[in-house]
Amino acid sequence: MTSPRDALPIAINSLVLASASPRRLDLLRQIGVVPDAVMPADIDETELKSETPRALALRLASEKAAALNHALNDKTVILAADTVVSVGRRILPKTETEQEARDCLAILSGRGHRVQTGLCLLTADKSMTRCVSSRVKMKALSEDEIDMYIASGEWQGKAGGYAIQGRADAFVTSLVGSYSNIVGLPLHETANLLRGVGYQFGR
Repeated sequence: MTSPRDALPIAINSLVLASASPRRLDLLRQIGVVPDAVMPADIDETELKSETPRALALRLASEKAAALNHALNDKTVILAADTVVSVGRRILPKTETEQEARDCLAILSGRGHRVQTGLCLLTADKSMTRCVSSRVKMKALSEDEIDMYIASGEWQGKAGGYAIQGRADAFVTSLVGSYSNIVGLPLHETANLLRGVGYQFGR
């Protein structure tokens, strides 16, 4: 049986993405980055008591990266991210059921909320983190609009129960900050972190 360490490509500036999210893979491709390996990190994502949304996003990104430290060598970098949607200090779940998604959309309806993504870039000798925050406001949603969105299935596994890159974009009345951050990976900050460790784009 091949272990994750055996499967890791050994190449200069090899990049491991600690996520199975197709959205993050697509976003990375937009800036010419194709990970050499995709290795989802299996961690407990339960928030801690009194933990702020920003602290949660940073902690989970760091724990995801650390969970793959067995894949590190002096030619490899690990990129991990975690996105948190919140209203005030209330953290909304990554929805797994229709009822969770309905509850989230009811909370977001007609209100502003924050989307924060924690980033962690791990090398053999350093760990770098960033947290990027965007503000989003949604229109007041009717029951029919919520029903139609639930029927689309886009909410499954999404923080806050929606995907801005899909049908939910029609619900957004204003946005301040990084759009790619709301999708799941702030590209400007990610590119800067990668450049900072000498990762070569477009190889």
